[in-house]
Amino acid sequence: MIGGAPAYAGVVETTLLADTHGRVASDLRVSLTDRCNLRCQYCMPAEGLDWLPDDTVLTDDEVVRLIRIGVERLGIREVRFTGGEPLVRRGLVDIVRRTHELDPAPEISLTTNALGLSRTAGALAAAGLDRVNVSLDTVRPESFAKITRRDRLHDVVAGLEAAHAAGLGPVKVNAVLLRDINDGEAPELLRWCLERGYQLRFIEQMPLDAQHGWTRGGMITAEEIFARLEGEFTLTPAEEPRGSAPAELFLVDGGPGTVGVIASVTRPFCGDCDRVRLTADGQVRNCLFAREESDLRAALRAGADDAELARRWVAAMATKLPGHGIDDPAFLQPSRPMSAIGG
Repeated sequence: MIGGAPAYAGVVETTLLADTHGRVASDLRVSLTDRCNLRCQYCMPAEGLDWLPDDTVLTDDEVVRLIRIGVERLGIREVRFTGGEPLVRRGLVDIVRRTHELDPAPEISLTTNALGLSRTAGALAAAGLDRVNVSLDTVRPESFAKITRRDRLHDVVAGLEAAHAAGLGPVKVNAVLLRDINDGEAPELLRWCLERGYQLRFIEQMPLDAQHGWTRGGMITAEEIFARLEGEFTLTPAEEPRGSAPAELFLVDGGPGTVGVIASVTRPFCGDCDRVRLTADGQVRNCLFAREESDLRAALRAGADDAELARRWVAAMATKLPGHGIDDPAFLQPSRPMSAIGG
């Protein structure tokens, strides 16, 4: 058995993905690819990166098998597909459908840049996708092109509209403010989202860029975000409990519209973290900023059964540190960038 009571015939043995600090992971982030069709300044260089070799990336069947183990044996209740850009994964719709068919069916979401979402939103909704988080830092074409190095704002807007029409809601928008580029556009972006019924979340830039150029001094902090927004809006803390959600939520001008701020650096929420990550090449990461990973792919391809894979996953989570340690002078940025880790 993995833990707890012994297994009986016909009953799948379960345990929880607990660490030694009292946290339990029930939210699984699955990176389906490290490839992306944008080149955002805070993520990767203009020329792109060396992508993972195809034979190291989990197949569709392998992805679904590991998700099934997480859901059936390890208490996973939410699955979010990420990248890179998950829409470039050819098998995405089928992976979503097979995940939706698991028992119990997890909540399924997608973090995407929305390029191509206008063509796939309906199929994803029909397959069982519940909602989307779309990365959008600006609604000005010139700022978008400068940040992403692509002239594709119109495609993102079309993708957001398609997601809303397909019922993939609440549609959330994730934005990063960059100093001297779009940091003066926060009120404009919030107003644009409120008018369309999208839920905006500002995210502090994190030390996960491939270039390792992040500095705390260059980052727009949560306090700066609040200052920019409060110049035009009145923000009051939302009454609903935050729980393990990464965003602090605020009512805008008394509501019902809201805005969130995810201050991973200056207001860390590690003590309430309920997330675990699976990379596109089958590595378990128990923290976004972890320096070490645990390999499930090798065991899976060597013929390990579900119980053995579950045991390895449990062991990987047990070593999770109490916090990400960004404020520690000895902090080292993960060797893998965000595009290879998955958000």
